[in-house]
Order: sequence, then structure tokens, then C-alpha cells
Amino acid sequence: MKVVLVAIHPYPSPQAVPLANACLAAYLATDEELLARVQVALCDFFVGGDVAAWVDDILARDPHAVGVSLYLWNRDDARAMADELRRRAPGLNIFAGGPEATADPAGLLAGSSFDFLIQGEGEIPFLDVVGRLDAGEPGRGAVGTAWLDSGMLRHVPARPIRLLDTAPSPLLTGVIDPSGYPGILWQLARGCDFSCEYCFDDKGERGVRRYSLKRIDAELDVIVRSGVSQVFVLDSTFNQDRERAKKILKMIRARAPHIHFHFEVRSEFIDREMARLFARVTCSLQIGLQSADPKILRRIRRHLDLDDFRERIGLLNESGAIFGFDLIYGLPGDSLAAFRRSLDFALELYPNHLDIFPLAILPGTILASRAPLEGLEHRATPPYTLTSSPTFSSSDLERAARLAEACDIFYTRGRAVAWFNSVASALRLSPSALLDECAAWLDDARQKGGGGPDLTDQDIWLMQREFLDRIFRRRKRTALLSLALDLVDYHYYFAAALLAPPPPLPTDRELAGRDLLGTAFFLAPTARLAHFSYEIVDILEAGEVDLASFRDCFTPSGSWAVIYPRAGDVYTEPLLESYAKFLQGLDGADRAGAAASRAGLGRDEAREFLDFAAAEGIVVVVT
Repeated sequence: MKVVLVAIHPYPSPQAVPLANACLAAYLATDEELLARVQVALCDFFVGGDVAAWVDDILARDPHAVGVSLYLWNRDDARAMADELRRRAPGLNIFAGGPEATADPAGLLAGSSFDFLIQGEGEIPFLDVVGRLDAGEPGRGAVGTAWLDSGMLRHVPARPIRLLDTAPSPLLTGVIDPSGYPGILWQLARGCDFSCEYCFDDKGERGVRRYSLKRIDAELDVIVRSGVSQVFVLDSTFNQDRERAKKILKMIRARAPHIHFHFEVRSEFIDREMARLFARVTCSLQIGLQSADPKILRRIRRHLDLDDFRERIGLLNESGAIFGFDLIYGLPGDSLAAFRRSLDFALELYPNHLDIFPLAILPGTILASRAPLEGLEHRATPPYTLTSSPTFSSSDLERAARLAEACDIFYTRGRAVAWFNSVASALRLSPSALLDECAAWLDDARQKGGGGPDLTDQDIWLMQREFLDRIFRRRKRTALLSLALDLVDYHYYFAAALLAPPPPLPTDRELAGRDLLGTAFFLAPTARLAHFSYEIVDILEAGEVDLASFRDCFTPSGSWAVIYPRAGDVYTEPLLESYAKFLQGLDGADRAGAAASRAGLGRDEAREFLDFAAAEGIVVVVT
């Protein structure tokens, strides 16, 4: 018997990994007889794709049954796929699982082509379903399934896995090969000890079940050997068990320093040692702030001590760990003014990024059950987002969405963490007020045909410069504009160099045996030659810059620097103007000696500098 399990991802990304389906396929190994008779194939598609082509792919595998994982983003596409499968293969067994199947079984089954749903944790129900289908029996009625019987919803309660280590690992069994993906999802635990009313994570089995460190250790070996570059850790609160988290971080630091890990953490479990461990691992942290108003958070069963939060985020900043916050606008009792205050609080703590979402009233959550009492109007279909509330009108929600978009473009994607607060202070604006100005400028740019959806990093950098030029002039702060632009430019060049793979470096022997001035070179694509209004060394040594105080101390005398990646770090090399012009003249056509002559450099100093620049990967030989 053949079973096809389908994952419909939102878009191609390092997180587009069919982990849930791989867990089901791996669990078949717990029944050797069934494993010998059943073949499971995994199919990956993307939202908005060609449904007919998906069905062609699936049916070419001659399946007896097809299952699909249902989420907010793929519900409509999954139902369309199921309908097309039913039309072309009327006798096919079609089922679905995932969060949507658990949250809204009646809505999914009504008028759809699904024979039944798997609810909750899927491994044990899937094994039972496959066993029944293999024996010629219907899948409905298996443990953990739901179906319609003469219009009535029927279901059999699910049974979770008590000891997670008894479920075979998709990584260790080879069901999923990390080397075939740009990133990997790594599950360290299931469940959640918290009961946030808007969230679905604590549904089903209460509490947290964790995989053993022995299994985690073995899976980490597989991940390291695979060559994958990014790992997204699936654990709702990775640092809740402090000692366990620290052990895992030490394992990662020792064996996977080259891989970037993403963790979800809570601030109250961060201590100084943990902050330092996070800083020593290549990683980013996501912290669910949601709102900076403790009264709003209490209404959804969350707690926030503002002073404690500041202190623990301060530990991350001191250590140099990279972190970001989640914010939700539209929570019960929230308002546009309260959302602005949350933005100000969050941005003043220097997060690397902010992920901002409108409230979604997810079916099956506590908040969904009391939404009518709270006056929360929302969409009845995915993504279930709030449309108005007693304290957040529809027009205010639109304004909040514009603020969120401006924050995403100008702050997060614009990598503005190092300069945003300094610029806001120089303009005598709060962070949220500066974002308001950004949003208005973005609206204006779109009316003129700019600011489209497919913005590159360079597009955003140029937009930042144009926006700042306008607002500094409008607010009569032009004396500080050149310094502000220096900060924006430097951090753009730094981020570009950080993301660029460095070129292969020549050996000392190769350089010693070459007539450098008789060779044609060009500036490496990964190196950024930059001119600044102020001395770049003074800017870097100033740290967090107060623009007005800096201007009072330093004169805009101009400076040059080359910013480039090497051995996993980014270096900033200040340059005399003659050396900068030398680098500018290396166009790959003329010999380096000619460029040196045009820049006014003597042959000896040009040779010495060129030897350094080639060894560092700043310049590359024309081949």
C-alpha cells in the first residue's frame, strides 16, 4: 500500500521543511509488519501553485491514501487539492491533519472532499489509520480521528506519545535528509506550560514533554554532518528549563559554531550565564513581548514585569546576543495609543528586529470562545484577523498595520537597530512617531510609483537616505543630517558585507611570486568602498551616538574606509584618500600600476598596500 503525505508551504524558505509528515512516516517503524507492507512518500508544494500539477504528481505515485497538513496559510489550497483528487480518483482515501483540523473539524469537513481528519498529535492516529486501510477497513473511527456521520461530527479521542524518545527520529532514521533543504526544523520539545488565551500551543496534552539530551546529541551530529546552514528550533520556550538549555547551547557551541540557530525564549528565564552562552552561539532569539501594557496582557493570561523585562533584555544587550520581539496589536483592551506605547518600549530596548502581527482569533482557543463577550469582530475564515473591537476601530487597525509595515521595512529589513533611536532622538521624535513619519513617506512614495513589494536591501537603504534627507530638512535639523547618513551608510555596508560569502584568499606564496603592479585587479564584490562626511574611526569609537553631542565635538572632515568580510567577521579598514582612489581605479582592465600612478601613489607603497588588500580579500585578481 502507498500513502502520500503532502505539505503545502507558504513559500520557499529555510523553514519549508515537512517535519510533521516526516514524523508520521518515521513512526511506521514502530510496527515492523506494517512497515514492510506500506510505502510513504512525502510531497512538498507551495501556496498559490498549480493544483492540477500537484494532483498529477500525487496520482503518478499510485497512492491508496493521501494526507495533507492543514495550517492557516494553506487551508484553501489544500481543500482545492482534495476536491481535484476526489474528482480524478473517486475511490481515493483523503484525510488531513494539523492545527486547522484540530481547531475547526466541522468547518473543514462540511462540503469538503476529506473522508476524515486526524486531530492533535498525529503519530499514533496515523499508525492506526494506516493499519485499518491496509486491512481494508475505513480510516474513520481510528484513534484521534474525526468525521461526519449524517451531518453529525463524530470523533475518537487522540492518544499522545507519553515518552517522546519512543517515537523514531525523522533525522536519525533518514526519513528526512537535512542536506536536501536550505534549513531544518529541529524539534526539542512538544507542548507548552503557559495558557495564553490567543494561542493554540497548549491545546491537547497539557504541559511540556521533552526529548532526551542523548537523542538531541545524536540529531545534532546528523545536522552538523549535513552541511545545513540554518536550524529553527521547535520548542515554545527553549530556556524554561535553564540548565537543560545551557547544556544544549554548550553542545551547539562546541560542534556547530558555523550553523545559525533560531530560538524562541521567554525573558524571565534569561540569566547572565545564559545571555553569554547565546552570544557565543551563532543564533537569534525571538521573545514574545506582545504588548508593553501589563493590564492588557493580564486579560489574556500573560504576565509582564516591565522592570524585570528591561533588566533581562539588558543582559542580552551587554552580552551581544541577537534578539527580536513579537508584538500583537488588537488584543482585548488594546488601542492604537497603547500599541504606539508598546512600539516605543520595544524599540528603546534595541531589538535586532520586530515581528508585528494583528490579533488572530484562532478557532479552538480560549479567546475565540469569549470573543463575542469582548466585542472582538474578526474574519470567520483564515487568517481570522481582528476587524474591530470596542477599543480598536477598523480605521485604527489600518493605521496600526501601516506602522507595522513601516517598522518592518525601515527598521527590521533596513537593519536600523544601531542608529534608529539616535536618529529619533536627534529629530525629537519618539520611535513610534518616527515610524509614523516613515509610514506617511512610504504612502507618498507609492503614489509616485516607488516602494513596491519586492524591495531589495539596496532599495531600502536608498529609501532610508531619501526619507531622512526629507525629514531632517523639514524639521530644521539639517546640521545633523550628514552624520545621520554616515550611520545609515556604514551599517548598510556592514550588513551587506556580513551577508556576503568572502572570496577565496590567495596564499602568501602565490602573492610573493606575482608581479602585483603588473597584474589586473578589481575590487572584490564583497568589499564596500565607502566615503563618509565624518571620520569613520570617530564614529565607531563613539558607540551609541548622540548626534548633537558628536557634532559639537567633531568636524565633518571626510573619510574613506573599505568594509569587507573575512573568516566569518566583518572588518572596517580606514583609508587615506589616495588608497581609496587606488581601489576605485582597479577596474580589472588596466594593470594595478597604472591605477596607482593615477592615484598618486609611489610604486613601493602601492605594492605594499596591494599585497595587504589581496591577502585580505579586498581585491581579486582578474582571471
